[in-house]
Amino acid sequence: MSDQPEERYEDSQLYRIRHSAAHVMAQAVLEFYPETKYTIGPPVENGFYYDFDLPEKITEDDLQKIEKRMRQIISAGHPFVKKVVSAEEARQVFKDQPYKLELIDGLEKGGLDEYGNPLAEKPVISLYQSDTFTDLCRGPHVENTRQINPSAFKLMSIAGAYWRGDEHNKMLTRIYGTAWKNPDELKQYLKLLEEAKARDHRKLGKELEIFIYDEEVGPGLPLWLPRGGVIIEELERLAKDTEEQAGYSRVRTPHLTKEDLFLHSGHLPYYAESMYPPMEMEGTRYYIKPMNCPMHHKIYGAKPRSYRDLPIRLAEYGTCYRYEKSGELFGLMRVRSMQMNDAHIYVTEEQFEQEFMAVMEMERKYLELFSISKFVMRLSLHSKQGLGKKYVDNERLWLKTEDMVRRAMTNGHVPYVEVANEAAFYGPKIDGQVWSAIGREFTLSTNQVDFAQPARFDLKYMSKDGVEETPLCIHRAPLGTHERFVGFLLEHYAGNFPVWLSPEHAVVVPITDNQNEYAEKIVAQLRDQGLRVSADLSSQRMNAKIRSAQLMKVPYMLVVGENEANAGQVSLRVRDGFRADNIPLSEFIERAKDRISRRAPEL
Repeated sequence: MSDQPEERYEDSQLYRIRHSAAHVMAQAVLEFYPETKYTIGPPVENGFYYDFDLPEKITEDDLQKIEKRMRQIISAGHPFVKKVVSAEEARQVFKDQPYKLELIDGLEKGGLDEYGNPLAEKPVISLYQSDTFTDLCRGPHVENTRQINPSAFKLMSIAGAYWRGDEHNKMLTRIYGTAWKNPDELKQYLKLLEEAKARDHRKLGKELEIFIYDEEVGPGLPLWLPRGGVIIEELERLAKDTEEQAGYSRVRTPHLTKEDLFLHSGHLPYYAESMYPPMEMEGTRYYIKPMNCPMHHKIYGAKPRSYRDLPIRLAEYGTCYRYEKSGELFGLMRVRSMQMNDAHIYVTEEQFEQEFMAVMEMERKYLELFSISKFVMRLSLHSKQGLGKKYVDNERLWLKTEDMVRRAMTNGHVPYVEVANEAAFYGPKIDGQVWSAIGREFTLSTNQVDFAQPARFDLKYMSKDGVEETPLCIHRAPLGTHERFVGFLLEHYAGNFPVWLSPEHAVVVPITDNQNEYAEKIVAQLRDQGLRVSADLSSQRMNAKIRSAQLMKVPYMLVVGENEANAGQVSLRVRDGFRADNIPLSEFIERAKDRISRRAPEL
């Protein structure tokens, strides 16, 4: 890690600009809609938002007038003035603002933030005033509104948002904006957004026939179309090949289990809100599984184990189900049904570092294979305040296992950053954070330590000294879930998958109907060689057929006319623009099979 850590976003001037722009926006909205009840307006990555309970519906056409008024407020140079007040004083200021009163109650009584989460310390209640607008706010802000460049911000969109992110609360109107230091930065960001629209995995997923959602099936439950099924099969084959070489054993477990198992594991107290409700049959309650680990623990414990057996690596691409809130569902990135690249490794304490770093090396190779260059490894730690609530209540083991992970990462020369209060409930973890080509950040992989569940399940192995010991467990998912990873790859490649991962390797394009029979013979030969290929025998002209294949981002187009048919050849058109006319079919087969067998990035 660098000796000089990067400046935190929360400490930056850009954060202050965006936070201040949110207040200016709120002032403008209140001037146009005086009966508005306002809630919170934080800076976020690339911009800011504010949530309003408006007396009437507004549309994106209204943003222009709000922007205009914001520029007038900014040009006046109003200072941002902070004032620390008592809870009672704050209530007087916001006596007509019920959401603010709720926030004040949380700050005073429970030390809760705006989302109802406990704060590490009881907060100071402070207000910030600028011109006619006063907000309940921790800050920080710019000194005065002129430090917001009037040519470097833009209101972007309107969305619905539940108060405090809870779908049981009222739906509010959220206005998003972006703000930058200068107009060039804004222009660059807007250009990136245009690229993001073109690469959006939801758009590409529909156009390339990868996945769909259906109202009758339910939100967050994707249906994989045949072309998407191919991608999943290839990713699973990659994982199985890699894990077989690394000494993993594959297992399978059911999709549902008795409630007792999740009580035994300790998951229910921590995950109940994220689980589908139980079903009852013959007096027994069952849950569909949100994770595979309790069943893997049962498999480990099914027979006596010796230190000679360890490490034991159990892998499964099991389907899990989690009830994500409706407002948090997002394409393939946040779903309710997920197929996880899951495995659990049971180790002695002496084996831990080697096995943990073997997972990190597997992750490194995956990142290299998919040409993912922007990533960071994040060590997620517990917080003492969360013990017994969010985390297993054993401070000694938390500190011990966190140090074990630090030592392993340091000895393995793998850079990482630390983040507090983001651990799994049973132990620390390393999350692989990656960025797609359009700058969107995702948690792709995870490598977790579990010091709690092996003991809860009374898992044992016989040590060299003939004494029963409890193993440590490493939970790992280096490819995350199919859903999130395919969504990421769609954006990462803009749908232009490498040959081995492409739903279709080639399309044969006959120039006229006279070559249809020859095209079908080529398809048969290529399929015998293991290639995914079809022939376009439609009545379209050749150029239209090629265009159709290009729109589906097929890597190879094999054009066949009278000359090619007579000579037993093809004319190759590659997605990247390369052409090779009148080549033997065997030459193309050699090229394609080479790329596929190596899982090569090049075409």
